Amino acid sequence: MKIYTKTGDKGQTSLLSGSRVSKAELRLEAYGTLDEVNSYLGVLVSALPSDQFPYAQAIQSELFAMGSHLALDGAAEFPMPKFNEALVGQLERQMDQWNEILPELKSFILPGAHEKSAHCHVARTVCRRAERRVVALNDDAEVTEEIITFLNRLSDFLFVMARWIDFSNGAPDRIWTPKY
Repeated sequence: MKIYTKTGDKGQTSLLSGSRVSKAELRLEAYGTLDEVNSYLGVLVSALPSDQFPYAQAIQSELFAMGSHLALDGAAEFPMPKFNEALVGQLERQMDQWNEILPELKSFILPGAHEKSAHCHVARTVCRRAERRVVALNDDAEVTEEIITFLNRLSDFLFVMARWIDFSNGAPDRIWTPKY
């Protein structure tokens, strides 16, 4: 199978329905940013032991499923991947477990206490951008609520995971001290 088709050489691409749209369309920006999050999570997967990144495969799979739903402009005439409805709860429970051990957060923190946690912060900010793109798309075309909820929770998870990685590696939070 060839990867290149040459059908997008003029700035157009096909959605799952077969309709052709500009590559600058908000829908493409939304699912393209999900792909960015997923790619950056791949950096984390390659850098962290599996016990430091629970649910990695489930999260990445969920992002693919959500991207496919965003790539459809209308009703599906074929089976679409289902969402893992339990995953948000699993992420919440994991955050609660980590937060019971982590020092109380009383201030904003700066990324960079540890290289691996810095990758979490980059993934978190890309996830927040994806969430903003999906919310903007939702203003124009209805987006499944589960996608917005999942992205919101995933960015929270990545923040707490970054703190957990710092803590596990003996790196204290880098507290932001504003100058007034």
